[in-house]
Amino acid sequence: MSNKHTPQSTENSASLLVQARAKAGIAQRELAARAHTSQSVVARIERGQTIPSVETLDRLLAAAGFELKRTLQLKPVVHSHMLEDSARILRLSPVERLREVANVSRFIAGARRV
Repeated sequence: MSNKHTPQSTENSASLLVQARAKAGIAQRELAARAHTSQSVVARIERGQTIPSVETLDRLLAAAGFELKRTLQLKPVVHSHMLEDSARILRLSPVERLREVANVSRFIAGARRV
């Protein structure tokens, strides 16, 4: 188990485990026995004192009858310096945009040669 504490990950792990155990209607000791770990491990995770590895959290949730689904979500870009030029680019005609791309391509090709 990792001892790196980030408020969000600690809260999420603890909250997920508490919810799963409550919905399963089992005590910490029963969950621990089903997951082949100790009750103190379950208690530390639920109190947010430790963050379980993905494997440990999966095993504990499975012991309570649940499965954690994980997917990648593209994070929206906010306040990026790359967006500062977008208004100018949108004002360009399609031909001007193509010239802009050609200029950038030449610049990158030249930079690679250096």
